[in-house]
Amino acid sequence: MAEQTNTSVAGPWFAKWALVTGASAGIGVALAEELAQGGANLVLTARRKDRLEDLARRLEQNYKIRTEVFAADLAKAGAPREIFAFTQGKGIDVELLVNNAGFGQYGEFHTVASQRLLDMVQVNCMAVVHLTHLYLQEMVERRRGDILILASTASFQAVPYISTYAATKSFDLLFAEGLAEEMKPHGIRVCALCPGSTESEFHAVAGQEKFSGKSNTETAQKVARTGIAALLKGRSYVISGLGNYLGTHGERLVPRRMVTKIAAGMFKPDKN
Repeated sequence: MAEQTNTSVAGPWFAKWALVTGASAGIGVALAEELAQGGANLVLTARRKDRLEDLARRLEQNYKIRTEVFAADLAKAGAPREIFAFTQGKGIDVELLVNNAGFGQYGEFHTVASQRLLDMVQVNCMAVVHLTHLYLQEMVERRRGDILILASTASFQAVPYISTYAATKSFDLLFAEGLAEEMKPHGIRVCALCPGSTESEFHAVAGQEKFSGKSNTETAQKVARTGIAALLKGRSYVISGLGNYLGTHGERLVPRRMVTKIAAGMFKPDKN
């Protein structure tokens, strides 16, 4: 590992450790990059170890930070505790936990394999709760720490044909908002980052390729910067992008059933 000497772009987590889940692609990579620019040391975890190692090498070389890599599949119930044991074994105090890992699946609910749906709930919800609970104990003891949770603009409404995904992201948003208020007396910030369509592998993994490349698609780097800035300001949630913000809050003026019906028309699968 490289010795940390870069002080030119010192950020709030300079020389401290941040843990990023789902760090092998998309927003996870962008978050790791933004944190590395600020001098944060990084624990990078995801399923694909080769990608993590490539990212770690690049960030060490470019920003003179320290990194640790731990491959884990958060669809497995024991993975959060394995990650925690890894950082404990390394003597790492995680000052920033980034619960970024997550995935979706497009299609009519009854046509999607049940295990795929259950894995989604495990990764998007249960792993988030488990990791947060594990690392929050020490944050409360230190009376400092930060947690960023990836939610979505889908957190604010039902979305037919990605119903389970939208429900998991609604969970993430409400969990983060409640925890943010609960943790204020302990000096800990919690924020939910809610991006809309983003340049990443998300649509391909979810089987939604036809929705990629939309005109309002944001870069992963822009989303990452938005989330980190909101966390530092002590906000409990942030919607990335003005258009996404206006669209999300504009839905409140329309009956919920109508919003769901409109979403169904937009997302309905093509019939061959």
